[in-house]
Formats: sequence, structure tokens, C-alpha cells
Amino acid sequence: MAFVVGGCRSGLGAPTSARQATVSRRSVVLMATSKKDNYSITTLPGDGIGPEIISVTTDILKEVGKKHDFSMEFTECPFGGAGLDAAGEPLPAETLASCKSADSILLAAIGGPKWDGLPREKRPETGLLGLRKGLGLFANLRPAKSIKQLLDASSLKREVVEGVDIMVVRELTGDVYFGEPKGIETKNGERVGYNNMIYHEHEVTRIGRIAYDISMKRTKKLCSVDKANVLDVSQLWRDVITTMNSDYPDVELSHMYVDNAAMQLVRWPKQFDTIVTGNIFGDILSDEASMLVGSLGMLPSASLGDPSGPGMYEPIHGSAPDIAGQVG
Repeated sequence: MAFVVGGCRSGLGAPTSARQATVSRRSVVLMATSKKDNYSITTLPGDGIGPEIISVTTDILKEVGKKHDFSMEFTECPFGGAGLDAAGEPLPAETLASCKSADSILLAAIGGPKWDGLPREKRPETGLLGLRKGLGLFANLRPAKSIKQLLDASSLKREVVEGVDIMVVRELTGDVYFGEPKGIETKNGERVGYNNMIYHEHEVTRIGRIAYDISMKRTKKLCSVDKANVLDVSQLWRDVITTMNSDYPDVELSHMYVDNAAMQLVRWPKQFDTIVTGNIFGDILSDEASMLVGSLGMLPSASLGDPSGPGMYEPIHGSAPDIAGQVG
């Protein structure tokens, strides 16, 4: 049974015992909620195949709840193109409020040709940036681990991709995607577009801390990717990450320019374990890394940050509007 709260639909998962009146405790890295009898999850189906993805995911989670004796209350909210259609905004205020109050957030996919011609502030992707900023989700974790059944689906040779196990740690709320000033204006009779690639030291430090912590739990190898040979912002990035290495003497730190990293990911991907990089470089490299295992649609993503709020979990594929509705 579901009911409507403003623009969001709510419903219960598997029934269970009374709710436990405990306060959620989260760590910056894990964003872990303390054990409870009931969890509140905001779902953001979004656009294209998104609603189909969320439908199957919630069905699976309900079965998990039955097996382990806890329940989940799902609140479905419009977001992206669906948010534009429902409320005229890619990130409606009620959707953001529901996300902030949840234990966790499930996002499927957003975007499509229907909304591509809208002004920048009205596009679905602008809603995604706003959601990350509004929830303080500054760390994006994207694992790329080879799957035996998909080795031959990769465009690379089996011997190149077999055994690949990479964690890309991407900074998510800074860099050129959020830098100011930005815009398009007319100067000397022609249009000029500009963005600002900017990082503050504390932003680099906090994502660096997460990357180092993760590398300590893996093989203790960390590769920081930048473009310090030409970008001042990357020189700051490299300086901060290098200084932090003294706090993690067991971690083997290396640096790589982003263009070389893109090449090395397809040449010899098994040289990498944990990669830390900025927003735009991480956006590109993590998608490239996903194809090492044969399918963009098989890989997960976790966006974490502010320990007082929820994390957001999603597949990394797009909305695929051309195949929406073909399942079933």
C-alpha cells in the first residue's frame, strides 16, 4: 500500500517488529546507519529506464528485509526530467527534503532528449548537481572489478582485464562543475563561454582522507590523478595529497597526469588499485574504468559525505530512453 506525501509517494517494505528508537550514527567514509527495525529510503526513479530499475531494486530489498527481519519504508519522489514534468524543477523542494530526512537514497537515472533544449538551470543534470551539493555528498566511490562472466564482453583482451580491481574515489562537489564565475556572454561581438576550475585546500584534504583510508583497507597503493604540469589548481591538489602521505606512511603514493592515466587504464589497468582525483577527471576516468569489466550497466556508485545525512546509491549507467519500457 502506498500513500502520497506532497509530490512524493511512500510505501512500506517487508513488515517486521516495532521500530527501534535509536539515533543513526554514520562515519564519513561508510555513512553507516545504526541497526534498526525499519529504514526510510527515498527512491528517485528519474527518467528513461529509471522507474524499471527502481522497481526491481525495491523488490529485491523487500526480500532481503524479510530474510533478515527488518523493514523499509520507501518514499518515491520526482527528480530530473520527472521533477521538471511534475513540479517545473529538476530538484523539487519536496524531493530534497525527503532525501535529507531519509536513512538512504536510491537513484536510478536521469535525463533524455525531451529536456536537452531547456536552459541550463532547468536541465535534469542541474538537479543532480544540486542534490549532491544540498546533501554534502563530496565523495563518489566507483569500483571497477572484473566479473568472470563478462571478461569476453570487454573490448580489451582477457589477459588485460582479468583480475582488475580498481576503486575510483572522485571528488564530487567542487572543481569546474561548481566553480564560479561561469556562464555564456557576448564580448566584442561574439559569444564567450567560461567556467572556473577551482578547489579549496580543505576540499582536497577531505577527499584525500577518504582515499587514503580506503587504500589502507585494500592494497595500500594510491594513485592521485591531476594535470599539475599545466593547471595551478592541479598543483594545489598534488601538494595537498603529497603532504597527507606523512599521515599514512604505509600507503605507497604515486601521481599521474590525467591524459597518461586515461591511456594506462586501457594499457595496463592492473597497475591501479585506488585512484583519487577531482570531479571532472573522475567523471571521465570512472566511466572509462567501467568498460574494463565489459558493461557500464553492471557497476555501482556510492556518493557519500556529510555524516549527519544519508548516502546516495545508484548504477552508473544513463537513462537509456531508447529502450525504456521494453522490459517485461
